[in-house]
Amino acid sequence: MGQTERLYQLKNWLDNGRCLTREFLLGKLEISNSTLKRDIALLRDRMNAPVVFDDQRRGWKLDPSVQLAGTQYELPGLWLSSDEMQALLTMQHLLSNLDSGGLLGHVEPLMQRLTQLLGKGTHGAVDLARRIRVQTVGARQLNLPHFQAVGSALLQRRRLVIHYHGRGRDQTEEREISPQRLIHYRDNWYLDAWCHLRKALRSFSLDNIRSVQTLDKPAIEVPDGELDDVLGSGYGIFAGKKVQWATLRFTPERAKWVSAESWHPKQRGRFDDQGYWLLDLPYADPRELVMDILRHVPEVEVVGPEGLRTLVRQKLLDAVRGLAP
Repeated sequence: MGQTERLYQLKNWLDNGRCLTREFLLGKLEISNSTLKRDIALLRDRMNAPVVFDDQRRGWKLDPSVQLAGTQYELPGLWLSSDEMQALLTMQHLLSNLDSGGLLGHVEPLMQRLTQLLGKGTHGAVDLARRIRVQTVGARQLNLPHFQAVGSALLQRRRLVIHYHGRGRDQTEEREISPQRLIHYRDNWYLDAWCHLRKALRSFSLDNIRSVQTLDKPAIEVPDGELDDVLGSGYGIFAGKKVQWATLRFTPERAKWVSAESWHPKQRGRFDDQGYWLLDLPYADPRELVMDILRHVPEVEVVGPEGLRTLVRQKLLDAVRGLAP
């Protein structure tokens, strides 16, 4: 019987009001005395279960004061869904990789709590960091003071004045914005905000913010539905209301992986009678979608629309010709 199964069983017995003697547990669980001590300590000290030892009955039970108060408890590390576990691992990774000089006092208690939730090993955070890693690819350097200022204004519902460098045109502009939400996407941070200059919703990459100033003016509120319609209806981080639908066709070999992937919340996928995977997904701006399609060449075909087929074909031709003018 593994440790997780033993902890389930211990919790069951304790929740049923039983007092568990050492002899009973050693016989039922078929473990050593030292293993039993570790399991009890894990329940009590790492998972906050209110377990006490009854000297008169010579066994472990739930603290009577907790039972009388009707307080419920759970063993957090055992009842996490796969999505919750992934979220906690990602959060731990994000916190540990922040340049947290100014945030260290605030971040450290949260890191300790995450380690409690995730780690069952006796070596705590060190063991967890060695055994579980979240790799980043293409993460851009984040300016921590800017991140703090943006996050603070977002929660306080204040406007910001930012100097923003657009890589596409290689220009820096001053913008007054009302922050709406922070997005962590593909290892980089973005701010969805209402731009008072453009009088429209925009998504700003935090690493492109050159300076930030918080204003003593309330931010305007944009409903979540409108945020999703404008900034979440397209593909990836590129927004727009003029949405088209792409249809991609993957070979049976590549379909083994792609059919299990989520490219967009509204995607539609199905196998045809030859084992090819057909994927329909919306996009407003084709740039990011084209990059993802090229990752699967030559085992993907753009069925439509024709404009997207042309863009992918041109990228392939340019790659074959090389970068020389």
